[in-house]
Amino acid sequence: MVEFAISVPILLLLLLAMGEVGRMLSQYNVLLQSSRDAVRYAAHHAWNSTTGAIDRAKVQGVVENLAVYGSPAVQAKPLIYGLGAGNVVFSDDGVDHVQVTIRYTFVPAVGNVLPGFFGRDIPLGVELVATTVMRVL
Repeated sequence: MVEFAISVPILLLLLLAMGEVGRMLSQYNVLLQSSRDAVRYAAHHAWNSTTGAIDRAKVQGVVENLAVYGSPAVQAKPLIYGLGAGNVVFSDDGVDHVQVTIRYTFVPAVGNVLPGFFGRDIPLGVELVATTVMRVL
């Protein structure tokens, strides 16, 4: 019985850590799919056939909405809590490639810092970066 009482907190901590890693991977998967959808839209709609160049201003807002909300229009809540248009970077190489990068800081459910008893607090946030590049069609 004593062994059980000693091992249960350790096993619960491991279970919590595995759950948080799973949640982090799930959010990274959402970010990656969102960046793919946004760059796919940009690759299809960014080309200006009149000038023969990429027109970023034409698709910038829709790309940000696709990356944050998952649809071309602004929705009530983002795909991931805390994700905003400021996390999305849309760029091009000036010739025929577009790139969408989404940066998001994952915060575990237990909090964003671990209190430091003998010094500074230890941040628990992990920055997730999803980048996708595609040739303009």
